[in-house]
Order: sequence, then C-alpha cells, then structure tokens
Amino acid sequence: MTTPRTPRRPLLTVLLAVLALVTAVCTTATASASTSAAAAVSNTGNATYFDGLGSPYGGCGVPQANLDSQDFVALNVFNTPGDGTYNTRPVPAADSAKMGAFDNGLNCGRWVQVTIGDYCTGTNDGALGQPFCRNGSWTQDAYNGATLHMLVADSCADPNGWCRDDPNHLDLSKPSLNRFAKNGTAVGDMYPDHWNNRHISWSFEPAPNYTGDITIGFMANAKQYWPAIAVTHLPNGIHGVEYYDGSAWQPAQRQTDMGQAFVIAPTAANGTSYRIRVRDVTDALVQGGRTYSFSLPASCSGGCSAPFTAVTYTTDGGTATAGSTTGTTEGTVGGSTSTGTTAGTTTGGTDTTAPTAPGKPSVTGTTSSSVSLSWAAATDDVGVTGYNVYRDGTLVASPTGTTYTDTGLTAATAYSYTVRARDAAGNLSAASSATSATTASSGGTGGCTASWHVDSQWSTGLSATVTVTNNGTSATHGWKVGWTWPGSQTVASYWNAGLTQTGAAVTAANLGYNGTVPAAGSTSFGFNANGTAPATAPVLTCTTS
Repeated sequence: MTTPRTPRRPLLTVLLAVLALVTAVCTTATASASTSAAAAVSNTGNATYFDGLGSPYGGCGVPQANLDSQDFVALNVFNTPGDGTYNTRPVPAADSAKMGAFDNGLNCGRWVQVTIGDYCTGTNDGALGQPFCRNGSWTQDAYNGATLHMLVADSCADPNGWCRDDPNHLDLSKPSLNRFAKNGTAVGDMYPDHWNNRHISWSFEPAPNYTGDITIGFMANAKQYWPAIAVTHLPNGIHGVEYYDGSAWQPAQRQTDMGQAFVIAPTAANGTSYRIRVRDVTDALVQGGRTYSFSLPASCSGGCSAPFTAVTYTTDGGTATAGSTTGTTEGTVGGSTSTGTTAGTTTGGTDTTAPTAPGKPSVTGTTSSSVSLSWAAATDDVGVTGYNVYRDGTLVASPTGTTYTDTGLTAATAYSYTVRARDAAGNLSAASSATSATTASSGGTGGCTASWHVDSQWSTGLSATVTVTNNGTSATHGWKVGWTWPGSQTVASYWNAGLTQTGAAVTAANLGYNGTVPAAGSTSFGFNANGTAPATAPVLTCTTS
C-alpha cells in the first residue's frame, strides 16, 4: 500500500506579518561541498510525494503560485540516520555532518532531472531506522526510465526514515507523478497503483530551456523599513543577493534558511529605491553581473498584502547588448512559462566616470539633537544627481542638493561628517574632507522598555513579537533586550534583531538598520522558539546606547 510522506506543518503566516522596521538573520552555515558542487553527480534514493507547498510559502520562500514550474521537489534538511529529534535550522557549521541536501536553502531554485527507478513489492513506509522495502524486493517495470525536470522549492524535515535516513531522498509534488514521460509520452497512471515510494535517480542541472531574466517580488508585509524580497526564475539557483547602499555593494541577509528570500536595503537612507545583483549556485553573478533597479510599489506603503508582489525593474551592465530594450519579457524554463514575470529595461553604454569630490562640509547650525551642514557642489561629465552624507563613516542620507540637517542625535556628542557625490549611473566620487560637529548639551533622559506578545503557539513551540519603546527624549543609537526562560525553551529562529542564547538566558540586540529609535518611538523584533509557551511572559530588561 502506498504511504505518502506526512505533510509538513505549513509556515506560519505570522512570521511575515510582524510589523517590523527591518529583518533579522540567522547565520547560514557554509555550503557543504557534497550538495552544492558538481551538478553532474547522480544520486539514487527513495521518493515520496506531498500535496503542495505550505501557505503562504514553501521552504524556499516562494509561494506555489509563483514557482517557475508546478513540477517541484523538496530536499532533505537533515542527515541524521535513526534520529528524528534534531531540529536546529539553519544547521550550524558545527553540525555540518547533519546537513541534508537542502543545504540550508543554498540549493533552492535549482533544477533537478529525476528518473524513475525500481518499484517496491514489500512494505515501504519510511519507518525511522528500518530498512526500506521490507518483506519484499525492488523490481523493474514499464515505468523505469521515465524522466521529468523538476524545481527545488521546498524542504523535508519530518522525523521519518525518508527525511532522515536517506540522504538522496526526494519528495515530489503529487500532481507531477503522472507527468513523468518515457519516449516522449507521459506515463499517465504510475500513481497510485504503481508508485509505492519508488526508487529514483536524480542530478542537479541548470534551468532547462531558460529564457528571459530573473523575477523579483516583495514578500507579504514588506514595506519601507522591512524590504523583504524573493527572487525566482533563476538560470542556475541562488547563493546570494547583494544590494547597493549608495556607496558599496553589501550582502543581503537571507531569511533563515528560505534560500530565495532576502532582506535588502535602499540606495539611500530612508528610501524606497533598490539596486541588487544576484549570485548563482557557483557564486558567479547572474547574467554576467547585471544589476536590477526597482522601487517599492505604492500599494506596499503600509505593507504588501500579497505573498508575492512582482516588481518592474531596469537593468544595467552584465551580458546585455548595447542599446536599450524595454517591455515585459515572458521568461520560460523547463518548457513552462514563468509566473509573475518581471518587466525589465536593459541599458548599454554604461557611464564609468565618477564625479569630482564635493567641498568640505561646513557646519551651519547645531542643537542638542541635530547638526546642519552645507558643502560646495561637485561636477561630473554627465551630471551630478545627488550626494551621500556619512556620519562617522555610516551613510545617513542621500539628498539631491548641497545642504542637509542630521536629526535624532545625542546631546553633547561629537560627530564626523563626509560627503560623496553620485551620478545617474551610480558612480560615486571620492569622499570630501571630514568636518567635526558637536551637538549642544541637553537635560534629556534616556532608557527603554520592552513588551512581549505571543502571536501563535502549538504543542511544541511558539512565535512571539517583542516591542522596544524608547522612553527617552533623544534618539537611541542602539538597544538590547534580555530575558531568562522559565523552562527548557530554546530560540529556533528570529528576525529584526540578532539573538543569542546561553543556557536559559537570551539576549537580543538591534541590527545595523534599526538601532536608531526616535524619542517616544518604537521598533519590534520576533522569534520562533521550541518548547511550550510560558504561562506568563518572562521579565524583559531593556538598555539603550
């Protein structure tokens, strides 16, 4: 009798419904050579099926409706033969021997060619620590050799023999089973009577018959202060996204082990315009280093309501030909049309000449919480489009003119400012000479408080949001929240802060994006934890810097 793999618990919508200013990140373990290296390696293992992705996202961070193909697979998260209790995600580098083919999401968005193997005449129930195909044998039949191109879109972490004992196990989309083809014809009736979790062989491959370009979409609840995106329609998987912050390329943070979901930052502080580039499974930049520029849609000003809001982008550089083309390109891969296709403009003849350096900033005024600056304009062969202002080496604003007032500062504190000019092509000048400014004294007070809310709980875990409120009269530069679990609870994943746990003690600290909280303002972060939700919230401590 055919036994389908136990369905996974869907990803909770609340994970992406948290009102947040920025994301957080779990440290992603280094890619294992066995799973992300040679694409031609063939693997033989057992196959199971599942009905579809969880809602709103599968394990790779893309909704099922926005996949390049409805023929998709899940890869094993863990390699823990006989042990169904290990559940740390992402798998830390110290436990790399326990990492499955999912590879902490680094194999998301890749394609595999799957070939049907032998049928089991016995019991093939995936019992942990038990032989596959007990009391029977593996035998060939008319379905052997049928093949199908399939997309890696999900992860398998169930505590059974398939997802733990068999490192080459694949979990296949159930509707795909009868779409396997042999001699150009779909088998049609392999499932249910000729299935019984057959053997399969499979290997990674570049996207078959690839055309078009990548698709970019904002995720549910993405907004100005939490610009979370997912990238699809990839030519050969995805190992990273980099965003341009107005002065340099920075690595985007992956959403835990959802390999196609990243949180980026704008090209200017507090902006809603973005420029990214993508690295494939070989760590090479896709499309020869092409960059993609786009903006947060107006419909997402209060948070994107849809799980995937596709954007229109313009491109620059890479393997594009000279000249300009524009319009919606309906990309295809694997013989099927990509959904949520992104329109793009490709531009050649890139300007590579940087503007001259602006003049040294002059301090035109100070208060206890602000510094006003002005500077002499830069020049450029095409034209200066704006300036980047840096406080103590950190980009704080990108005005179009030659004046700026920096607000939310700490009283009686010295700051150093430099300015760089930028042109339409994104070229940046050398930095101006530095100017020092000291804010006026103030009698303001500081401090913060933190409050806790359990958003969801189940028998073995919980999801919670912590809100940090600035009780002071000036902006914070950073904050920390701490608590001690009353039992054996452990943090499993987190966002919008960096969390560490030692014993029962947990410390959460701001990220680079959300350390500044204005007076009387607030920010929030969230986490998932293993264990029963406490009957009462732990006592939370909060400090600012």
